[in-house]
Parts: sequence; structure tokens; C-alpha cells
Amino acid sequence: MVVKLQRPILVGGLGLSFFLWMLESWHHSIVQVGEFSLLSTLAVGGGLWLLQQNRPKSSLKQLDNMHVDRSTVESAIAKAEAVINQLAQEAEKHTALETLREQVAQLLLELDRQEIKLAVTGGKSVGKSTLIQVLSNWQENQPRVKFQETASLFTEVGDKSDADVLAEVAKSDFVLFLTNGDLTDSEFQSLQQIKAANQPIILVFNKQDQYFVDERASILLSLKQRIQENVVATAASPIPIKVRKHEVDGSMQEWLEQPAPDIQQLTQQLGEVLAQQGQRLVWVTTTRKARLLKAEAKSWLNGTRRDRATPVIEQYQWIAAAAAFANPVPALDILATAAINAQMVMDLGNIYQQKFSLEQAQTVAGTMGSLMLKLGLVELSTKAIGTVLKSNAVTFVAGGVVQGVSAAYLTRVAGLSLIEYFQQQEVAIDSGNTLNLDKLRQTLQKVFQQNQQMAFLQGFVKQGVKRLLPEAQQTEVVA
Repeated sequence: MVVKLQRPILVGGLGLSFFLWMLESWHHSIVQVGEFSLLSTLAVGGGLWLLQQNRPKSSLKQLDNMHVDRSTVESAIAKAEAVINQLAQEAEKHTALETLREQVAQLLLELDRQEIKLAVTGGKSVGKSTLIQVLSNWQENQPRVKFQETASLFTEVGDKSDADVLAEVAKSDFVLFLTNGDLTDSEFQSLQQIKAANQPIILVFNKQDQYFVDERASILLSLKQRIQENVVATAASPIPIKVRKHEVDGSMQEWLEQPAPDIQQLTQQLGEVLAQQGQRLVWVTTTRKARLLKAEAKSWLNGTRRDRATPVIEQYQWIAAAAAFANPVPALDILATAAINAQMVMDLGNIYQQKFSLEQAQTVAGTMGSLMLKLGLVELSTKAIGTVLKSNAVTFVAGGVVQGVSAAYLTRVAGLSLIEYFQQQEVAIDSGNTLNLDKLRQTLQKVFQQNQQMAFLQGFVKQGVKRLLPEAQQTEVVA
């Protein structure tokens, strides 16, 4: 029975490893062919054949997975513009509006851009400048192409951090990521970030001539297994080769010859990409820029809305505190009476364009109260506030202070959680009555943890005591 092997890379790697082990074991008993043994040549040939067989059938594999056409780009730009228009409506004189609108205009021009921007990036001394120089002859036949060398990654020298360099890379249509050996962890992480941004990329193993032939195959195999994307090997500036010539009279001459750069595989793949997907590359980049612009505009809009929402939360947290202080109730009933207020839900919903009826707002308030109880936030907050108040006997024994401050605190957490939740929603979508309970639960836990620092609690308790107790009864709560 014939068994078809389904993991050729694994089998190839094991086979290559076995051959190299055999080579090491038999090193002294095999006839040398130049600097390499016949067995080494067979091993390397097998490894390279496997690499060739397992290379993507097309170097356009990444692009084929990106369903982008002109209408996709136009839709992305329209969504970004909608957020900007909403910002203009809510903050007519916002300082970022002019710049945001200029970026929209530039994106519309990008739709028909002919120039293809190729970023050449990588760590220090991997040959970025040399590769661009060598590619200049090929570039003469590709007038649309413009190479952009980035600052070196993974260095602490200079003004640009790795994040700055990767932000610059994100503006390009295609990325050549250079390495001169097997990937370091830093290189791997940067590659993953570029891939996550949906940027087509070729990993270039440069300076391959500095390794023995069998070592090249091993490194190429490792690179291919780790990133599962296009990998090519180049030698942009090969090491000079010593040449010896024996004369008839028995004398010998020696000199160094400079081999021609080895970039054929790289230029072949780049040629395929540009010939078949040039316009699509531009659309993918423009879509990415439009989404980034939308995110930037959304951030400005959220900041504007948060400035309006914060006073609303503060107003309702002290209303809740006063109500609980005047009518102390068991800790577990605080949410049902004061901490979550339906009117606050409606007011915050109006700010974030999440429209609620009174009935819907009451449902949201009840849902959040139930979540807080199930998560144990009520009990935890009451104990924490009680602990702070115990440092002062007068305030601690005063009836209702713990309940009042706890009600204010929980109302604040509820309000901030709603803000955080609303900020994740699309702009101008009336989805207030369809809460995602899983997201709301996660948001509540996150906001609660952020507001559990002792320094914040001490300051908050001070504010609460000042509001709930007459001036004559106030003493320092926290030393």
C-alpha cells in the first residue's frame, strides 16, 4: 500500500537533518569535491528541492486572501469621513478637523495612484542600502516602483523607535523584510505585526553567500517553517572569490573576483506581483490608511464625548450617594436603589448616539446591577471603602456613610463602564437596546480593576465624606 505523506516540510526537514548527521559522521571517509562532499551536495539538493516544492504556488498568495477592490476602498473612505463629519457636528471648532479632512482628500487621490511604494526594512547591517542599489538596474524597467529604506529596527541609537519604523512601513504597498540569518525573536515579532496589518511581504534572506551551501538550505527551511510566507535568498554584495591560475611554466597567479549579485529569485517574484496586482496593492494600502484615519477620528470623537460625559457621571454618583446616605439599605441592595440610575443611562446614551427609551434604560440599569452582583463588585467595593473609613472613627460610625460612598463609587464604575462600552460601538448606530453582555461583563471588570487602586479610593472617600457630612463632623479620613 502506498502512503502519501501529507507533511512534506516536516519530512524534508527530518530528511535533511539525517543527511547532515550522516555527513558529520562520515566527514573523514568521504571523497572531497571542492569544499563540500558529494553527500553534502545530495543533502542540500534534496533540501532545496523540498523548499521549492513547498513554496507557495504563487508569490501573490497573501494578496489573493485580501478581498479588496475599488468599491471596498471607497466604502472605507466613506466610513472614515462619516466619523469626521460626526466630530464636526459635535465639536464644530475641533483643532483636528482641518487635518482630518485633508487626509480624506488625499485618500481620494490615492485611489488612482500609479506609483508603487516598496519599503525595505530590517535590522542593522542586513544590507538594506546595498540591496536597493543593486535593484536599481531592475527598477529601470519598473518605472512605477519607488524603494523606501527605513531606519534600522532593533537599535537604541537614533530618534526612531521600532514602533516609529513600523508605522513608516505601514504606509508602503509592499514590504521587503531583510535578515542575514535565522530569525531572532525581535525579527519574528516585527514580521507578525506587519502581517497582522495585512501588508504583503517577502522575507529576504540576504548575505546567503556567507554560509556554506548546506547551512543555507537549513536556514531557508527554518525561515519557511516559521513564517509560512514568501522567502527568497539573495546575495546583494557577494564575498569576493579567490581565483588561482596555473601557468604552463609551473607558476601560479592569484586574484579576487567579485561575483555578480544574486537577486534573480527576488526580482522574479517582485515582477509577478507588480505585473498582476499593481493596482490592487494601491487599493490595499489605501484601505488600510482609511481605517487608520477612521480610528484616529473616532479617538478624537470619543475624547470629545468623554469630556461631556464625565460631569454627567459625577452628577449622578453624588445623587446616588445622597439617596443611599439618607436611606441606608443593606449593601447588596445598593444597586437596586441608587448606584445604577436609568436617567444616567439615557443621558450617556444620548451623548454617544445610543438612543434609549426609559424602559430600555431601566433594563440596561438592571442588567448592569445584576452583573455587578454576580461579579462580586458590590461586596468588594463596600469592604474596600469600609476599610478606608475605619481609619477615622467619627466618619465610620456615622450612619449611612459606607452605603452612601459605596453607592457613589458603584455609580461611577457603572457610568465609566458604559462610556467604555459605547466607545467600542460604531458611530451613529442606534444599538442601545441590544447589549452584548459578554463585552459588558468584560468592560465592568476592567473598569472596576482600574478604579481599585488605594490612592484613588482614598481620594474618592474624602470627596464623599465632604459631601455627605456637615463641615463640623469632617475630620481627616486618610493620614
